[in-house]
Amino acid sequence: MTTIPNEPTAIIRTERGLTIAGTRITIYDIMDYVTAQYPPKFIRGLFDLTDEQINGALAYIEANRDTVESEYQMVLKEAEELRLYYEEKNRDLIAKIAAQPPRPGTEAVWEKLRAAKAKREAKE
Repeated sequence: MTTIPNEPTAIIRTERGLTIAGTRITIYDIMDYVTAQYPPKFIRGLFDLTDEQINGALAYIEANRDTVESEYQMVLKEAEELRLYYEEKNRDLIAKIAAQPPRPGTEAVWEKLRAAKAKREAKE
C-alpha cells in the first residue's frame, strides 16, 4: 500500500494499479485529464470525488511524478495495443455491420449525422 505522508491513506495500490482509496478510480484515469490541463474542479465533478480525494490524488501525482508518469505511459501503451487487437479481430464484423442499410424510420437521423461529419471534416 502506498500512502501520502501526514495524510490519511488517499492512494492505494490494487490489482488495477494506483487507485483512489474507496473508489475504483485509478490515478491513470485522473492523469488523462491532468495531462490535458483540465481544472481540478472539473475532474472532481467528472469522477464524483470529494475535495479530499481529488486533492490527495493530485498531491500524490505531484509528489511521485516520475513513477506515476512511467506507469501512465505503460497503461496508455497497453490500451493502444488492446484497441488495435480488437480492431483487427472485429474488422470483418464491423465491415458487415457498416454495410447494412439503416433501419426503417432512421434515415433522417443518419442523414443529419452524415452532414455533421462532413461539416466537421471540412473544418479539419
